[in-house]
Amino acid sequence: MNLIERARQFLSGRRTAYVQTFRAPAARPVMVDLAKFCRARETTFHSDARLHAVQEGRREVWLRIQNHINLSDDELWQLYDGRNVDVAE
Repeated sequence: MNLIERARQFLSGRRTAYVQTFRAPAARPVMVDLAKFCRARETTFHSDARLHAVQEGRREVWLRIQNHINLSDDELWQLYDGRNVDVAE
């Protein structure tokens, strides 16, 4: 197995772990709490640059979880591969 195949397999396994963890019925209250804490549905802007950076960091964690539980293995690979940029023509 070459390096690319091993990386894809690793990413797929990690995605499976995220799905099992964050889509389990017991995870629902955790996800609701994280959505609030990570500002999943609101802006992270704050006039204080340090607070803004903290809020952006929280949101980055939320987006990582969402990517791992909502994207297919191929979509997740494209995201990490760097070839996922959609440019309107």
